[in-house]
Parts: sequence; C-alpha cells; structure tokens
Amino acid sequence: MPLDQRTTLTQFLIEQRRRFPSASGDFNALVLDVALACKAIARSVAFGALGGVLGAQQGSINVQGEEQKKLDVISNELFVRANEWGGHLAGMASEEMDEPYNIPSRYPRGKYLLVFDPLDGSSNIDVNVSVGSIFSILRAPQEVIDSGRDVVAADFLQPGCQQLAAGYALYGPSTMLVLTVGTGVHGFTLDPNLGEFFLSHPDIRVPADTQEFAINASNSRFWEPPVKRYVDECLAGKTGPRGKDFNMRWIASMVAEAHRILMRGGVFLYPRDTKDPTKPGRLRLLYEANPIGFIMEQAGGRASTGREPILNVQPTSLHQRIGLVFGSKNEVERIERYHREPAPLKDDNPLFGERSLFRD
Repeated sequence: MPLDQRTTLTQFLIEQRRRFPSASGDFNALVLDVALACKAIARSVAFGALGGVLGAQQGSINVQGEEQKKLDVISNELFVRANEWGGHLAGMASEEMDEPYNIPSRYPRGKYLLVFDPLDGSSNIDVNVSVGSIFSILRAPQEVIDSGRDVVAADFLQPGCQQLAAGYALYGPSTMLVLTVGTGVHGFTLDPNLGEFFLSHPDIRVPADTQEFAINASNSRFWEPPVKRYVDECLAGKTGPRGKDFNMRWIASMVAEAHRILMRGGVFLYPRDTKDPTKPGRLRLLYEANPIGFIMEQAGGRASTGREPILNVQPTSLHQRIGLVFGSKNEVERIERYHREPAPLKDDNPLFGERSLFRD
C-alpha cells in the first residue's frame, strides 16, 4: 500500500465499489466532491478571526428564521460549488436555502440527491468550539432521472431508511470525515500536509451501555414525563433505580455530540417538548436527524424520536423539525420504553414527592 500504509478515502471508496462491478463510479465521485467541500470549509474555519469570517451575516436570516453567520453562507456556497458541476446530482437541498437547488443547465445532471447542513453548530464558531458539516445522499426518483426535469421539494421527502450514504465532517483539533455507505461506519482524518483524508477509525461501534447523557437542561420545564423520568433516574446515581452514576455533557454542537458518542458511547436527547407547540422538535429531519440516525444505526447504536425509529419517519416538508434521541442502544431503547409506559401518578404531598434538580 502506498504512502504510510494507511488507506485514503479514495482507496476506501474504490474497494467498496469493487463489490459492485457494474457501478459507474458516479457515487464515489460524488462522495469525493463532498469531501472536497469539507476540506474547503475546514480551511475557512481554521483561519477564524484571521480570515474575517466570524460574526453574523448582516441582515441575513435563513428559512428557519435564524440569523445566519458569515460562515453559514460561505459553507453553503462551498457545498454548492463543489457539487453542482460533476454530473452526479439531480439536485440539492440545504438547511440554509428556502427551496431545492437545481443544477444549472450548463452542467449535466445525475441520479442522486444531496441534502446537507453546511455548518452545524455555527452559533459556537465565535467561541472556537468544534463545529461540523452533515450530509446525506439519496437516489433521485426515477421519473426525475428519466425526464431530467427540475427537482422539487417532494423529491427529497424520503424516509431515512432510503439513504444511500450519510456522514459528517468535524472541524476540531483535527478535521475528520465520518462516513457510512451502508457497510458500517468509518472515520477518516485529514492530513493537512497532503490535503488527503486517511482511514484512521475503521468500523466504529457504539457501546451498547453508557454512563453519559447529553441534554439541554435549561428546557427541563418543557420536557414530557418520559424524558423527565429518564433524566431524574440518571441524576439519582448509585442510590437511584439505575444503580450507577451518570455524567451529563452538553456541547450544543450536534456533530461534536455525535462524534463523542461514536467514540465512547453515550446518549443524546433533543426531544419533543412543549416549549413551542408549533414545532414538534428542534432538529431538522432531513439535514440532521436522518444522516445522524443512519450513522448511529450502522455503528450498532440506535436513533429514535422516542416513539419510533427515526429512519422510519416519512418526511412531510423540506425543513421539517423533529425530536431526536440517539446513541447507545440500551439507553435509547429504555427511553422508548418509558414513552410507551403510562406516566406514573404524581403524589401531591410534598413530604413524599419525588425531588429532582430539574423539578418543575
């Protein structure tokens, strides 16, 4: 094997392609174009204040109603420009764009769809916390492929179980690309000298059990009873029903949270709550929940709404929000069980009432 005996991302994809002799190579080329976009974003992130990319984009609000950061806009542009020209895509959809992006007529069109969050956790960029990009690859409907027509939102509304590939890039102390093409999860670390991703974490597996959970405790007053029950039991520690101590983590960057869980286990909760009745959750189904869910399931973990597997959810809109729980399989299944069980009766007598750090 050339270089330092490590497998490059290109070599890895070629090995995967050899399992399908009739494959055209378009899929590999698309993944490499996505990787190129991630390299370019990593470079912009690394320069930070020196590159003049920090802070908000003046007067720019995305479709989610959120103020865009300069790097949100830059990262979205890098994703689009890296992937529009190759002839592999029928169209793209981004968290930062109101409508699907159609491939310009000067470029050929292909059979895949790309959905992405170009810079997840961008609210943390000004304080130098790890952020990342998340992406998912779908097959375009056959009618789109045959007709060559422009894509519309409905073409992207596919359940997560139909994803062909998903991954994320983590821009931290090192830049990593974590990828699944349906044959497990593999991590690649960017060599900044060669500008190449090398396989550094083959066949990543999420431990089935954990003693870490991640949740935004400031929303505790809005949690549903099953979530309150789960967190209260974790906080009760060795003397509680779980019989062991838990640690709580919260980075507020989902890529960083997902990566920590992949590396050492844990459970992440951003569940449905009552904070805003018009929003059944905070995270975006197509751009965040589905790709992270696919990665977790491929690594032996589990991803759920709390009520059903996230990959089974049929999307109804391009920017649909949803509650999400993912991570170590046994913990996610416990949370799902709590959602199925009747809520325990409350005792109004404060002398015997259950006490909690997050009690209403």
